[in-house]
Amino acid sequence: MYFHDPYFLILLPVFLAVALYLRRKDSAASIRFSSGELLAGLKSSWKIHLYHNLSLMRCAVIVLSILAFSRPQSPVSDSKIQPEGIDIVLTLDCSTSMLAEDFQLAGKRRSRIDVIKSVVKDFVVGRHNDRMALVAFAFRAYTVCPLTLDYGWLIKNLERIKAGFIEDGTAIGSGIAASLNRLKNTKAKSKVIILLTDGRNNAGDISPLVAAEAAKALKIKVYTIGAGARGLAPYPVKDFWGNTVYQEIKIDIDEDTLKKIAEITGAKYFRATDTESLKAIYKEIDRMEKTPVEQSGYLEYNELFPLFLIPALVLLLLEIVLSNTVLRRIP
Repeated sequence: MYFHDPYFLILLPVFLAVALYLRRKDSAASIRFSSGELLAGLKSSWKIHLYHNLSLMRCAVIVLSILAFSRPQSPVSDSKIQPEGIDIVLTLDCSTSMLAEDFQLAGKRRSRIDVIKSVVKDFVVGRHNDRMALVAFAFRAYTVCPLTLDYGWLIKNLERIKAGFIEDGTAIGSGIAASLNRLKNTKAKSKVIILLTDGRNNAGDISPLVAAEAAKALKIKVYTIGAGARGLAPYPVKDFWGNTVYQEIKIDIDEDTLKKIAEITGAKYFRATDTESLKAIYKEIDRMEKTPVEQSGYLEYNELFPLFLIPALVLLLLEIVLSNTVLRRIP
């Protein structure tokens, strides 16, 4: 219950204190007798009891009136004021170059794809009210998970992504185009693509810059992330005996194109050379594209003052009738 005008409640303790004082003052007998034997045979009637309690009826009228004047209210329902979220597509390169193990996770050397999946998972868990989708690309692009608010399901689909499970290549333009298809018809006020790659566009029929222009026309930002250590990176290969050995290879990232994509769409380019910098990048994007926090509020209220005012009026009317009829005081 909520009081719209709570300052009236201040009168309650003041009135009760005055009423208690007056009741104690009037409790002393007005006529003194030398002995109570003179009154021993007199019996009390219901009229006498009711007459002495008229003051309590008046007190109840005043208390109920004060509560009514404070306008008690109750909410019709707990309504959620939920701001419209952001639609986000996480676009991940899953070409075989993502098997390079130049990142670390929990103190152990791990492949780029494993670390990226871990960081993306943390990013997903930290969001609220945003629909997210997952697109993977290599030689071609496909939607791993459509836009959803079911983050648990999204993460399960994220775990299914493996480097090399699509024909090998790096079709950055196709990855952006597939992501745009997920966003172009949505009604979200803000739409974002976060594209991560460790290579150079060498596949697909769509140019990355043409795809960026399409994103600009649709008012969709494309944040780009170049992932991979600078210089040589350890890459796992099988030797003649089937054992895993590592070769130092150089994987070229087309940073100029990634920067241009971000610039065209009004976003930003980032370079992740290790796990910590990758985490910092997703945290920065998280801050830049933050959805306001959901708030609780009450939009409609029921007025409860009649529950107090009506009994007060009934008691007042009853007190007036009784005091002027059966309980009438004769001077």
